[in-house]
Amino acid sequence: MEELVSEGLRLGAHFARPAGVTRVPGLLVLPGFPRGTGGAAALGNTDQTLCDRIARESGWAGLTFTFRGTGPSAGDFSIEGWLADVRAAVDALHARTDVTGVWIAGFRLGGTLALVVAADDERVRGIATFAAPASLRTWVREPAWFLEYARRTGVLRTPEFPTDPEAWIRAIANLDPIAAARRIGPRPWLLVHGSADDVVPVDDARRLADAGGDCVDLRIVANGPHRLRHDPRAIAALLGWLDRQEP
Repeated sequence: MEELVSEGLRLGAHFARPAGVTRVPGLLVLPGFPRGTGGAAALGNTDQTLCDRIARESGWAGLTFTFRGTGPSAGDFSIEGWLADVRAAVDALHARTDVTGVWIAGFRLGGTLALVVAADDERVRGIATFAAPASLRTWVREPAWFLEYARRTGVLRTPEFPTDPEAWIRAIANLDPIAAARRIGPRPWLLVHGSADDVVPVDDARRLADAGGDCVDLRIVANGPHRLRHDPRAIAALLGWLDRQEP
């Protein structure tokens, strides 16, 4: 699987599975929002390596993709579009005859999107989120700045997109991860956050955990940074969590 199709847009994808096993559980890995000028071009590169490791060490299939507006994928970023991309990936993984079930692991914004999609899709049997914000309202507190930042990162490629900037911003602000968290149980949820996260406050993790209730396994990584994808303790927590799931 080298691509997905979401609302007619072709998205670059990477699929890995262990050799010699007929049917295995599948983990969808979601990257976060790119950072820095031109960051969209390289988004998700390391997640391909993570999928390969998951297949090799955990015996699971791993699927990741580049959201619209990032990497080789077509389109431009919108929060509704990225949610549609996640749903398309869940559809693709669920449709495979060699996959027994779908779980999602998301980093940063990818974790928030994993939560929101899984809350309304019972096919998703569990989620793991890392440094996920409990609200996106602070992102768009200064709408003009965020719109320009999105253009600098490269997730907005079409000069006239979005055609309605106010609606584009409003959709981001109105995303409600806390409400989604209340609908996840009783499915398992590994919720990981770094105590030294300088982008998303650790209180966001506690708010999400409180909303999720007993299904949440909250892990606060001592002195952990925002980019937990590169913290071996966070990845070890993910691999251990996968070992405890019931395919």
